Amino acid sequence: MKRNMLRIALCFALILGLTGSALAETTFDGTVVSGESVSVTAPFGGTVSSFRLRAGDELAVGDVVAEVATTKVYAPEDGVISGLFGQAGDTVEDVAARMGAVLYIEPVQKYSVSASVEKAYNNSDNKFVNIGETVYLKSVYSSNGNTATGTITAVDGANYTVETTSGELLMEETVYIYRDADYTSTSKIGRGTVSRTAAVAVGAAATGNTASTTNSILAIHVKDGDAVTRGQLLYETVTGTLDGLYATGNQIVSDEAGIIASVNLSAGSTLNKGDTILTLYPKDKMQVSMDIDEYDLADIHEGDTLQLEFDYDDSGNSVSTGTVALISHVSDSSGSSDASYKVYINFTPTEETRLGMTVIVSKPEVADAADAQTSETEGSGTTQAATAEPAVTDVAEAAE
Repeated sequence: MKRNMLRIALCFALILGLTGSALAETTFDGTVVSGESVSVTAPFGGTVSSFRLRAGDELAVGDVVAEVATTKVYAPEDGVISGLFGQAGDTVEDVAARMGAVLYIEPVQKYSVSASVEKAYNNSDNKFVNIGETVYLKSVYSSNGNTATGTITAVDGANYTVETTSGELLMEETVYIYRDADYTSTSKIGRGTVSRTAAVAVGAAATGNTASTTNSILAIHVKDGDAVTRGQLLYETVTGTLDGLYATGNQIVSDEAGIIASVNLSAGSTLNKGDTILTLYPKDKMQVSMDIDEYDLADIHEGDTLQLEFDYDDSGNSVSTGTVALISHVSDSSGSSDASYKVYINFTPTEETRLGMTVIVSKPEVADAADAQTSETEGSGTTQAATAEPAVTDVAEAAE
């Protein structure tokens, strides 16, 4: 809105003989606002482990926005990495669909024996075996002398499975199985055939899994041929797909710069890929907003150059100019007799400029009309006297 009653001021100026350019200026109250907003979205999902930003903070491109806790996958047992098919950027589901699992571990217990109690020593105890029992294996052919120690890992009626924990055997050879380390005949609990212990699949697709969640491999910490121990970290995942099959880590960094307008998450919250994390006001998109009355529309036009004086600095160093970018076509007033309209002014902000700052916006009136009246007054003393009286009358009427 205007800061003064321009018409009254002009009348006083004429009475006092001031030049038109001295007071012929209209001023308005303005505020620094943002002309644009942008969003920073999550490139992947997970649980937010760290987030410290607030509305009003300034953010630069590349600044860390948040950290996401990854899902860590560990080795289920000792062994050697074999068949590492997943890579950083891959989805677990795609790799598992193609290769059966993200990776495989060849277990330390490399032999498995499929056995039965059929050839056990003939007593009831030897025909009843238990999961977890330690047993001793010996080749049925005394000439090769192969022996091993193992553990019963599965039982199904008269059949059971033994996985070796030490010793050497031959593939497909037949072995006797004993409870006694001395291989006494009375401790024999059956006979079986040696085969290779199946590799352990890590990251295999669950049978009948209908979950819609996609998990992407963020980082892999092993390579083919590595010996791993049970509980060792193998790889880490996040939810959602990774754009470009790439991520620098579990930190989310900003690809935009500006002032944070709002935040939509906190530490501990769950994040999905594409979620809006925060909204920014770009610093180079600032504008000055002001209201003008409907009778000012004849004087303020889109494209006009206006003077901007920032209230925070009374030294005069913060005076600049701006260009009217837009005048709203819809009145901003409600329930008022006078219609008012929003005006947006483009300007170049400095490092000191902040959103919400107050600004005095001014537009010098065209001085020619005032100068013409001054010349006319000086040309005739009688005319000057004649025109002075109505001016006083007009001032009095305006004051009333």
